[in-house]
Amino acid sequence: MFSYVLRRLGALIVILFGSSFLLYNLSAISTDPLEDLRLSDAQNRDYLIQALTRELRLDLPPPLRYFIWLRGVLGVFVGNPNFGLTREQQPVVEAIVDAIPTTIRLVAVATIVAIVLGIALGITSALRQYSRFDYGMTFFAFLLFSLPIFWVAVLLKQYLAIDFNDFLVNAKISPPWIIGLSTVTGFFWATMISGSRKRVLTIFAGAFLANSIFLSFISATEWLSYPRLGPIAIAILGVGIALGVTYLSVGLSDRNAVKSTLCMALIGTILYFPAQTLLDSSRPRVGILLLLIALLISGVAVSFLFSRIDRGPVIRTSIITSVLIWGLILIDQMMQAWRPFVESDDVNYRPVATIGQSTIWLSDVSFWVRVLDFAMHLVLPTLALTLISFAGYVRFSRGTLLDVLNQDYIRTARAKGLTERTVVMRHAFRNTMIPLTTIMVGDVAGIVGGAIITERVFAWQGMGTLFNKAINSFDLNLLMGVILFLSTLAILANLIADLLYSALDPRIRVGAGK
Repeated sequence: MFSYVLRRLGALIVILFGSSFLLYNLSAISTDPLEDLRLSDAQNRDYLIQALTRELRLDLPPPLRYFIWLRGVLGVFVGNPNFGLTREQQPVVEAIVDAIPTTIRLVAVATIVAIVLGIALGITSALRQYSRFDYGMTFFAFLLFSLPIFWVAVLLKQYLAIDFNDFLVNAKISPPWIIGLSTVTGFFWATMISGSRKRVLTIFAGAFLANSIFLSFISATEWLSYPRLGPIAIAILGVGIALGVTYLSVGLSDRNAVKSTLCMALIGTILYFPAQTLLDSSRPRVGILLLLIALLISGVAVSFLFSRIDRGPVIRTSIITSVLIWGLILIDQMMQAWRPFVESDDVNYRPVATIGQSTIWLSDVSFWVRVLDFAMHLVLPTLALTLISFAGYVRFSRGTLLDVLNQDYIRTARAKGLTERTVVMRHAFRNTMIPLTTIMVGDVAGIVGGAIITERVFAWQGMGTLFNKAINSFDLNLLMGVILFLSTLAILANLIADLLYSALDPRIRVGAGK
């Protein structure tokens, strides 16, 4: 394994050298930074041309300029890297370092949500092949896959920002909206569970009625204007999370795991009360960390309390439940900051932002109002990226799982009498993740490169904007800095994918072959 990693790192250096040499020379030959000056009628035109020529070393051939640039880059091995200056005389390293956190914040949530939801619904679609749900999900995935991102972003701006902000001024859900949303919910659950026609109609009617009652309650209590979960909702959702995580992880037949996760739901509800003091203190970040540590320690402790043998799966299930309950408590804390955030003069009842990374003039506010401001600026770009990426994961995970389910070892597992959940989760799903790993790792590396269109539509200053700026301004140093970073990221992503293969499938031994 170690020798394999060394070989791949050696290949990485060779690939980076070759690709950077070609890209530098092609970019230098195809662009002319002096073009505008040559066409200018300014009196000091010749002086400006000479100054720019001297600054960018345009008097030297591109291959020689590349090796001068490369000498500065190789200074990274002695702790003195020099990627050159941008056209605004800013160090390229500083420009990239400033842009990376913005892009990661923009795409991290979208990527995680798209992967989780896409794989979950894709697997469900495969398990219900040729059902109503499968046909509906296939149509929905192809529809999203064919939509251009800029058009989706514009629609989201109109309907989830402008119109929704108008709605939040008087957050009352009208009867037509209640009927429409309840109908969509009924169709979703009817196609998800499926069955005979009578069963489908019964499920549709039940989901329609339950959702109508829920939305009517939300509207009557003005919950959208004063949102909060509270301990009761935390307890109910905690029980749902405990049962859901247990079912997916080890199955509800494992009573020890069920008791452990339900106990974590109870502990999470109890910790909700002291958490309010911790999270509202002058150091909320410390409170967030302490709450997480307390839940994780509790998860491990109850696992040892309820399990005697095979503690690993029970501990894993309890820890996942603990983290999700921790997330619920943090969401509740942000909900409590909703009213101060919306009523502030800088927001003025327009909480869903259409441009920018934050409300830069928002000042003298609490930590949670600031966090909520960052979250609301993430809503639209995250949703736009999620919808586009989600469709690809649905289609790929569905096709991959259907192929795996037709393998001989799956039929053998079923013939041994294993439950369908065990066959799917422990045998089929793990092998489905092998090809999906390549897609996920490459997708993450590509998205970090910058969602150029999304960043432009929503006025974010990330890697995509930096790349676009480098091309439009003929900034060769900035362009090469961005390309070098993205190339390194792509090659490392492929190396990580190869290493993950051996973790997912013990039959694969990376580097074992000659």
